[in-house]
Amino acid sequence: MELITFLIIGALAGFAAGLFGVGGGTIIVPLLFIVFTQMGYSPDNVMHLALGTSLATIIVTSISSLMAHNKKGSVMWPVFKNLAPGLALGCFFGAGIAGLLSGVHLQLIVGVFLLWVAYKMFFGGKKQVGNNFNDPNSNLVSLPSKPKQLAAGGVIGIASAIFGIGGGSLTVPYLTRYNVVMQKAVGTSAACGLPIAIAGALGFMFFGMQQDVNVPNTIGFVHIYAFLGIASMSFFTAKVGAKVAHMLSPELLKKCFSVLLFAVGLYFLYKGLV
Repeated sequence: MELITFLIIGALAGFAAGLFGVGGGTIIVPLLFIVFTQMGYSPDNVMHLALGTSLATIIVTSISSLMAHNKKGSVMWPVFKNLAPGLALGCFFGAGIAGLLSGVHLQLIVGVFLLWVAYKMFFGGKKQVGNNFNDPNSNLVSLPSKPKQLAAGGVIGIASAIFGIGGGSLTVPYLTRYNVVMQKAVGTSAACGLPIAIAGALGFMFFGMQQDVNVPNTIGFVHIYAFLGIASMSFFTAKVGAKVAHMLSPELLKKCFSVLLFAVGLYFLYKGLV
């Protein structure tokens, strides 16, 4: 039953990864939290395990989603190169910060954050453009300078480790704020999920091994069996989600994305306060 559960989570998470460019973490974290709690794991470790395992699985989902979006030409590689170093460093050290927080505090932080992002996305500006973002010399969209993008990557990386959501919840709003069309923002976010996931998973393994995590089949705060089950299924369903994303209008995609984040945010606030 555990394996079947992890496969189902993987199918849902992969589809969300391709559709919303969020690495699937907004699905994986709450579902793993429920499953690990039912498995009787310590409340002190459940949230950390959900976050660490989520980031590990995003390594696979982001590769699959990235490949699908790149075929559609929706990955802004110059922007990715500017964000990636900050994303990786920030996420690794962000895992250390998450390890210092209690499980309840993590739940409340994640819940409030997701509600804020959902609000900003749902009621945010509707101005969209569709320029040649793969052209590094294009000045048609006034994105910040390279140092500012690097710094933004660091902030997104730290937050991604604490939230275990692959950075899409920050990367997508960050890009759409500068009038990047939703499909381009989602595609670039999918690419950004890879350095976030690798650095974050290594961070949760490393910092988790410094603590006494009395849970079988784990390396630090990463559950190996859950990682294998979720990753194997999500790799395929992420491609389906990416195809659906290009069938929807940018505004509809943004609304769907915000509703998903709102629901997950309410869930974590409920669990943290009850």
